[in-house]
Amino acid sequence: MANYKTGFVSIVGRPNVGKSTLINALMGQKIASVSPKAQTTRRRQLGILTTDEYQIVFLDTPGIHAPHHKLGEFLNQEAEKAMKDVDLILWVVDADAGPLDEDRMISVTLASLKKCPPVFIVINKTDKVAGTDLRARFDQFAELRPTAKLVGICAITTEGLPKLLEAVIEKMPDGEPEYDADVVTDLYERDIAADLIREACLLHLRSEVPHGVNVRIDEYTERGEIGALIHATIFIERESQKGILIGEGGAMLKRIGITARKQIEEMSGRKVFLELKAKVEKDWRDNEMILTRFGYKIERKKKTGKR
Repeated sequence: MANYKTGFVSIVGRPNVGKSTLINALMGQKIASVSPKAQTTRRRQLGILTTDEYQIVFLDTPGIHAPHHKLGEFLNQEAEKAMKDVDLILWVVDADAGPLDEDRMISVTLASLKKCPPVFIVINKTDKVAGTDLRARFDQFAELRPTAKLVGICAITTEGLPKLLEAVIEKMPDGEPEYDADVVTDLYERDIAADLIREACLLHLRSEVPHGVNVRIDEYTERGEIGALIHATIFIERESQKGILIGEGGAMLKRIGITARKQIEEMSGRKVFLELKAKVEKDWRDNEMILTRFGYKIERKKKTGKR
């Protein structure tokens, strides 16, 4: 295809700066789970934007942070791997908060890459800062990586997104599309359903519970015109959390189920019957065997020693 642009773009940043909101806005549809709480995203996920002129493969990544458990190590590894072998990095930062220690940690990580791709610092939530203060924010973030291009946006309102997308397209190399035009993500519906159930947990549960939640899809059965039947288990770390998750008379679990079902139906375009249950898996975020079983395998560097 003559003059066709194809490239890979990583979206990185500390937790809760709006990475998933940005990728959903760029895609024009929801493919990534979003909540007001940090660490909503736990895996790299592709968002594949295809037109007659270009195909851009966006990589949504977990927020980079100082890890407090082994799951945190896995999340950082996923994000750092996504910085390699891409054509462009969109480093999303928060205009309202300004540079934080985790932003500086990302700056160090980028500087440590042997071959770092071009970087755009995408300053999100510009609607929350005005005038002189916003210009000061741009200067502060520019100091973290002076060679980066700075672009101000508001992912929720999509302000600044056309300018950002135009700049991204300019950076993409010529090439053939990697994916068919109707493919928008690399995840199966059951994987997205699990993320949407966990997103509903993050929206409804008290602050001490959500990050100890993991979702396993036990059954995802197509039933023709009737719709899909989904059975899922929500894992928590302690017995005390189980009562909070279920709620009095099962009210909380029902509320989570209603929210998740609506999101899954919107994603899949058909009727969904969703059944949830709760199970305790003690301290699973710090247990590598359980993490591996859940699909979060931490890569350990091989130790080399002199003989």
